[in-house]
Amino acid sequence: MHVPLKRGMLIRHQGHLYVVSDFTERRTGKQRATVHVALRDTRDGHQVDRTLDQLEPIEEVPSARRDLQYLYTAGETWVFMDTESFEQYELTDTQLHGCQPFLREGEAYRSLFADEQPLSVDLPDVVSLKVSLTAPPSHSVGAQSNVMKEAELENGLEVHVPLFIKNGDTIRINRRDKTYVGKDSQ
Repeated sequence: MHVPLKRGMLIRHQGHLYVVSDFTERRTGKQRATVHVALRDTRDGHQVDRTLDQLEPIEEVPSARRDLQYLYTAGETWVFMDTESFEQYELTDTQLHGCQPFLREGEAYRSLFADEQPLSVDLPDVVSLKVSLTAPPSHSVGAQSNVMKEAELENGLEVHVPLFIKNGDTIRINRRDKTYVGKDSQ
């Protein structure tokens, strides 16, 4: 079956813009296959599930990916600059989909554009952050190998890290569940 969709493609449905997250084909008995499509609303990041029949006719929206450099926060907006044209854009909390604590000033991020306006900023699932404050390792840990201590990161986030992590270390954090993944090798 030919599905006129691609993961990451931008479509317009009922007047709103959605990014195609995933789609799967399901068959039940002798009925024709049903294609289930997972969409992410560009306005607020919520997931929406539809069937291909509900979406047809599919209206693809021309989009592009560009690099935006995070500059600063201005009230309730986050200011980014296009790294090629140097044009500045203000994004709201809903456009950032919860990645605000992981933004670092001066860092460039991929952004989805449609109609010459940024819709969202893409951050990797694992980000590197510097440890700003952690307790010194206490006395012997005994036979336990997974003893953790609290650490505060440069963005104010508090996570649990292994005892060997010290102030100034750069560690990798899973952005989705805010857990320690490993020490950065830099």
